[in-house]
Amino acid sequence: MSTVLDYCKELPEARFEAEAVLMREGGRECKLYILIEGEVAVLKGDILVNTQSEPGTIFGELSVLLDVPHTATVKAVQPTRAYVVDNAQRFLQSTPEIAFHLSRLLAKKLNSITGYLVDLKKQFEDQEDHLGMVDEVLESLLNQQIEAHTPGSQRYPDSSL
Repeated sequence: MSTVLDYCKELPEARFEAEAVLMREGGRECKLYILIEGEVAVLKGDILVNTQSEPGTIFGELSVLLDVPHTATVKAVQPTRAYVVDNAQRFLQSTPEIAFHLSRLLAKKLNSITGYLVDLKKQFEDQEDHLGMVDEVLESLLNQQIEAHTPGSQRYPDSSL
């Protein structure tokens, strides 16, 4: 089975020194970065969300898929190399293997977050304050639907493509 990196060998490569920012929260570069080697930190505001060093890790997908500004800052922790995808929507449309891999990663994240929220709901269901609202947040997330999209139409909500 081919790895994510096998599908990216023809893409341009970028090098980042430690502390260099790959993408800034709120930016709208519409690019994907695919980690080749090194380590990056994912920050939401000043808060470290996690670090990633797994080759093939993809960054910028939420911004590209939802056509929204970047939801976090990604910066190099150590010297890092990554493939850069400038036309990310077209790349994902033309590379179903990468799109499927990305779908699986997003599904895993959603499953983890949903499990976490269910645990929070159980812990705080008797609370009358804001912690007691976890069930409303969970219900909202589970029932949220994206605008209708016909596969293959190459039209995206709020997108100029």
